[in-house]
This record gives sequence, structure tokens and C-alpha cells, in this order.
Amino acid sequence: MGFPKDFVWGAATSSYQIEGAAYEGGKGLSVWDVMCRKPGAVWEGNTGDVACDHYHRYKEDAALMKEVGLKAYRFSISWPRVMPEGTEKVNAEGLGFYDKLVDELRANNIEPYVTLFHWDFPYELYCRGGWLNRQSSDWFAEYAGVVVEKLSDRVSNWITLNEPQCFMGLGHLDGIHAPALKLPLSDVLLAAHNSLLAHGKAVQVIRSKSKSRCRVGYAPVGVVMMPAVENRVDIRIARGAMHSIRSKNCWNNTWWMDPVFLGRYPEEGLNIYGADVPKTDPADMETICQPLDFFGVNIYHGYEVCMGKDGKPGEAPRAVGRELTTMDWPITESALYWGPKFFYERYKKPVIITENGMSNTDWVAPDGRVHDPQRIDFLQRYLWALRRAIEEGVDIRGYFLWSLMDNFEWTFGFSRRFGIIYVDYNTQQRILKDSAYWYRDIIASNGDALDEARYG
Repeated sequence: MGFPKDFVWGAATSSYQIEGAAYEGGKGLSVWDVMCRKPGAVWEGNTGDVACDHYHRYKEDAALMKEVGLKAYRFSISWPRVMPEGTEKVNAEGLGFYDKLVDELRANNIEPYVTLFHWDFPYELYCRGGWLNRQSSDWFAEYAGVVVEKLSDRVSNWITLNEPQCFMGLGHLDGIHAPALKLPLSDVLLAAHNSLLAHGKAVQVIRSKSKSRCRVGYAPVGVVMMPAVENRVDIRIARGAMHSIRSKNCWNNTWWMDPVFLGRYPEEGLNIYGADVPKTDPADMETICQPLDFFGVNIYHGYEVCMGKDGKPGEAPRAVGRELTTMDWPITESALYWGPKFFYERYKKPVIITENGMSNTDWVAPDGRVHDPQRIDFLQRYLWALRRAIEEGVDIRGYFLWSLMDNFEWTFGFSRRFGIIYVDYNTQQRILKDSAYWYRDIIASNGDALDEARYG
């Protein structure tokens, strides 16, 4: 059977990680602009001030997307580039950049998928309480309306929030990411609730203001649990673990997904979080739970679970010397089978893999090329797993490889390379890696070339 004939093959980026031009064109500060000024916060003091200079090189980058054969490109809008103070005043030059980018994508027959929020929260609004301020959902809805009004005549596919587990858990609980807060869990859950409310209001705005038929989704982290052995017991344990909350942190699925798709917080989460759960308006859940067209999810790896010797479910021990990416994430390709399968069973929405990829150690070889056989092997394995899920009846509509190009990898700075396009940050030269040519063949064959192991 293979991949559906209308399967969406794409690649993804985010605004702060590639655009640069941090202080150009009337853009306001984001929390990441400020975070990068904090001594020791980012590897070797790297910043996104220039990054991949996509702001000035978007035409070149769109041409490279066409060369790779992308059917779609997922990118995010910088909220403070469009609205420097976060509300009211619109920066025409900043909004104009995205207007031109969409036109360039269309000229190259590439479908734009727009993410409204990928972590670069306006610093001016952070100073007014950020996500802790209940007004934040209205601020976000106002911003969404500005973007939709401008782009929806040419953009049909929208994603509200990217990975709330990360920008809440890493940014507000652990203090590792911007805005580098270490709040009590009660405050984190309040901020999280406001962000979910922002999601719901943004969906309403998109549907009411869109000038074309729109498709709307959401892109949380997929925390994937897989059976250590494909037997009835381990599969049952894995399914239960996928949809459970066992710790007082942000690393779970259902607290972030059940409200959006089922209209309620999970009972297990209410019990675990207990008194830390914020008191909210009961009507909020009606706003949060808006009809969505697809279930977007970012999946990079998973955890194997099994029945322990004590008769209790638990995580299976990981092998000594196991394969790791340069993010120290294990290679667990089955995550792209079990993750979509379990999510589809629970939420019954078409699935789009909004991020999947591998951080590698890539450099330019003497022949002028960038050889990355590990990434090709990684992608082949994961796409095999995704194809298996499709062939067994999981409704999967698309796959966005992370990332189109090497970029600013948050607190890791430029020390990690996820791209299928190599970027020399000193010269801004772009070089298609072997994986880019391999992915081009996969796209052109609609996945049929997956069974041919070619390494450039």
C-alpha cells in the first residue's frame, strides 16, 4: 500500500532559529533575544541575532526547497516581528516579510504551513506577566487575527502552538529555556492553562477570519511509550503509559492533549497535581476544545516499557552502548509507529508528523559535499515505521522533517546540526547534504524509494 497518493512531504523550521535580523525592520524583543544575553545561558554565547540570515535569504532558501522537491514547508511567525509590543501596533515591515515569503513559496509550488507560536514570546508582554497573565490568551488571539487577515488568502494550513511541554516545562519550570523561570508547579500549570486558552481562541480567530478554506492543528511533543516486546501484555502497558501522568512535571501527553481534543483535563493528572491545579473558569474548556482538522505531533524518540519482575509496569532497561544522536537521544524508530498509532486510537484525528529528525556531527568533506549517512539511515528507519502505521490503518496525512537547514538549536547554540542543508554560519553558504538528495528521491517516489538503501 505505501504512502497515500496525496501524502504531504515537507520540512520544518522556526523563526528565531533561522531568521536572524533580530534588531532589524522594526522587530521587537522576544524572550529568546533577552535569554541569549544571559551569561552562560547558551553554548559559547551563541545568539539568534543572525542565525541563518533567512530574513534576507528567503528567496535562496525557497529555491533550495524546490531543489529538494518539498511539497510543503512548515515555518513559524515571530510574534514580536509582527507586533513589536505584542499587542495593538502592527509592524508593517515585519508582517511584510512573511507576506513575501508566502508568495515565494507559492511561486515555487510549495504549500505553506504556518505555526503561530514557536517559543519567541514578546518580551514586552513577558514584562506584563507573560503566560501567567490571563490576558495572554487575548493578546495571542489579537496577534493571530493580524496574521490570518494578511496571509489567509494564500495560507490554508495553520498550527497554533508548538510543543507547550517545552516552553512551559523548560522555560517556566526548569529555567533552562527562555524566559528562564523556575516557578512553582501551581504557577506553571496556570501559565499552561492560559496557553491552552490561547490555542482555543486562536482557532476561533482562524476560522472566523480565514479568506480561504482552512485546516487547523496543534503540535505538542509526543512522549512515546513503546512495548519492549510486541506481545499483548507489553502493548497494553505501553498504551497505558502513553496516556498516563505519573510525575509532577510537564513531560506527559494527556495534560496537553485531552483538553484540546476531549474537552477535559485527565482525571489522573488532576489527582497527581492535586492542589497545584489552578482554579479556572469552567467555560474555559469550551474555548480550549475547538474542532481541529489534524493532530500534529513532534516525535524524535521513545521509551520501551514492559512488565517488571515485581509484576508492575515500568521502563525497560536500555542497552549499554546504545545508538545515540548528538542530542543524546536514542535511536528508537518504532516511536514513529507506536506514537501515531496510540494517538490516533485516543483522539481519532488525522495525524501529521510535524517534526522528526536527527542531530548529527556534519562538516564539509574535501570533495565539497556533506556526507551524513547516519541521518539517511535514521530517516529510512523512522519512515519505514511510519509506513507500517499507515499500512495498518492509521490515518497519517504528512511528514515534516526537522530541519530544513542547520540552525540555532536553543541553548545548544550552533553546536548541533539537524538540517538536511548545511549552513556555514560565517559565510552563510548553504550546501545540500547527501540526506537532502536522498529525501528528494523519497519525495519524488512518494516513499517507494525507501526500500533502496542509498547513501550518496
